[in-house]
Amino acid sequence: MEILGFTWNYIVVFLLVLTVLVFVHEWGHYWVARRNNVRVEVFSIGFGPEIYGWNAASGTRWKISAIPLGGYVKMFGEGDDASNTADRPPLTEEEKAVSFHYKSIGQRAAIVAAGPIVNFIFAIFAFAVLAGVIGTAVPLAAVGKVVKDSAAAAAGLLPGDQFVSIDGENINYFSDLRRIVSASPNKSLAFVVNRDGEELQVNATPLPSVRTNPEGVEVEVGLLGVEWNPEFIEYERQNPVMALWIGVERTYFVTTNILSYIGDMVSGRRGTDELGGPLRIAQISGEMAKQGLAEVILLMAMLSVNLGLINLFPIPMLDGGHLAFYAIEALLGKPLGEKAQEYGFRFGLILVLMLVVFVTWNDLVHLEVIESIKGLFT
Repeated sequence: MEILGFTWNYIVVFLLVLTVLVFVHEWGHYWVARRNNVRVEVFSIGFGPEIYGWNAASGTRWKISAIPLGGYVKMFGEGDDASNTADRPPLTEEEKAVSFHYKSIGQRAAIVAAGPIVNFIFAIFAFAVLAGVIGTAVPLAAVGKVVKDSAAAAAGLLPGDQFVSIDGENINYFSDLRRIVSASPNKSLAFVVNRDGEELQVNATPLPSVRTNPEGVEVEVGLLGVEWNPEFIEYERQNPVMALWIGVERTYFVTTNILSYIGDMVSGRRGTDELGGPLRIAQISGEMAKQGLAEVILLMAMLSVNLGLINLFPIPMLDGGHLAFYAIEALLGKPLGEKAQEYGFRFGLILVLMLVVFVTWNDLVHLEVIESIKGLFT
């Protein structure tokens, strides 16, 4: 049973998550290509030999391939240039009409950008579904951690204490606690807390601290010195409009966090040990799967943002690299030279392969696989 559980949580769920995200990304390319009358020859989930497939009425070969670590959409005329069409018969007018190569820069850019954009849209809707069906987490007024040398520590508050009232005002949520404490620097407050089923009163004086408010004005606020307790959470379902807005907010939050991390990594303020690859994702997928479907959907939303953002980086071989070439073509009035594009794609391939090797090594170190192998020989 343990083997079956491991296989399901750490392998099957990981492959399902990856398949959904790849399908979403490639479907974005496919959908916009079809809207622009481009013939899509192949839509593949995975690489390598075909396991199962069928032909659609549009002429597209939909298939599932043997290596389930990615996928692709092959469009008629994609990648055509003077060097690889010299030995071919010229295209007919009908073929030119459905060829990716003969579409305008704007159309080609839209098709390429559609994959990452749909990843962001998918993330927004996944976050929105969680907010609308499961609800957003609202921390209750309970102590998770007591900060050392704080007013809470001096008053004897303990982790697990749940606040009932402050100066006679009943409170339920951590936001209520924060509101009252912030407005009471250097003011003694009477807290009634529930500790192990028994109510008791604790007096504490929030310590003053200077903060800058949203208007940019410095104000004095009170600090109690407690953090909310993740074990005391209430979920509040949102209406469709609010859920959608929360989806946008969370997608924006994840995107800015990723960009902030990359900026810190490039500047040397943070290390690269947090970068993970397929093995780390499989591990996280397994841990999320054990917690339930909601956590798996949350993981898919976050990974979808990652996939969309990474693909927009201006690296040849990625969608962002193609968009960079189209931008240069628009500025020059003609495509970049064949040699320049060839060397660019070679550089991009080397860079992507180096990144894959690096994150895989990070995964092996993080999962202590290297240490385990060393132990076999020592």
